[in-house]
Amino acid sequence: MADDSYEKTEEPTPKKLEDARKKGQIARSRELSTALVLVFSAIAFFFVGSIIAKAMFEVMKRSFTLSRDETYDKIHMFQILEMAVTESSLPVMMFMIISLIGGVYGSIALGGYNFTWKSAAPKGNRLSPLEGFKRMFGMNALVELIKGIAKVLVIGFMAYLALYIFRDEALHLDMELYPLNLFHALNMVEWAFLLLCCGMIPIALIDVPYQSFKHNKEMKMTLQEVKDERKNAEGDPQVKGRIRRLQYQASANRMMQAVPEADVIVTNPTHYSVAIKYEQDGDRAPIMVAKGADELAMHIRKIANAHDVPIIQSPMLARAIYYSTEPDQEIPSKLFMAVAQVLAYVYQLKAYKKGKASRPKALKKNLPIPPELRR
Repeated sequence: MADDSYEKTEEPTPKKLEDARKKGQIARSRELSTALVLVFSAIAFFFVGSIIAKAMFEVMKRSFTLSRDETYDKIHMFQILEMAVTESSLPVMMFMIISLIGGVYGSIALGGYNFTWKSAAPKGNRLSPLEGFKRMFGMNALVELIKGIAKVLVIGFMAYLALYIFRDEALHLDMELYPLNLFHALNMVEWAFLLLCCGMIPIALIDVPYQSFKHNKEMKMTLQEVKDERKNAEGDPQVKGRIRRLQYQASANRMMQAVPEADVIVTNPTHYSVAIKYEQDGDRAPIMVAKGADELAMHIRKIANAHDVPIIQSPMLARAIYYSTEPDQEIPSKLFMAVAQVLAYVYQLKAYKKGKASRPKALKKNLPIPPELRR
């Protein structure tokens, strides 16, 4: 059976897409860019075309209408040039700006704005004849061929439609008065140009999802690549596990060093052990200096026995402190009463062993532990 970890079946991760974007590998649609440039240009021509035509008509009329004195005037040519620039510069600039907006927006409409020098860097595979044949006869070349044929058919149909719509008006232009027939012809050209440009819209609408699908397919990752990326981002699980073990051992060592200084060890008696310390002259509540379960709990009891630290069996209190308190934290206020009884018993027991007090009564088995802290 083939190894699925080397097949590109996984969706690209955000990091994969971001790295590809930095290299200039983003979804782009030339058909969308072309369509928007043409449509914006057609709209601009529709609104300012008549203004440009009138300006050029006046310039041509002025250029070819010369008096005898103007024929010998050396600066007359510059006056006409100034008039041409003044009359036509504003509408031409408007046309160019609108077309430029269409071109810029068409370039970034799919994939967004992206600037990188890496996409312009020379690549060796572009010089490879084998890669060149793949580009010429591959799936992408076939799609481009289909798009080219579709553009010829669609634009040809739109041109035929424009000729069919304006055939009567075009045939009767010679019967109209000059110069109204010129502006009438310009109006037909404007509408025909807009109609032809709109023919690119359906091609762009088909090409945009195809380019998005193609880019996503190219960016897909193998299962091994996803695992490697996760390791690089989060760290090797084995290394992280070893770090956690080392941290746990360091924490356990610190706790074991604090056990001899504890006032009492409260046990389960076999599964849990917690070490409690209380400074009578301090302003803090009793603190839990160490805790452990199973083997660590037994180790705490061994250290306590070696240093004569009292060990009290209170399963419910041991579990309540174990689950509600972390090392070097104060005991929860809801357990103050229970811990106080344990400490009072321990202090009385120490005094009894020194011969300074009578033997204390046995510690109550049912210590006051709130239901929400019972485990």
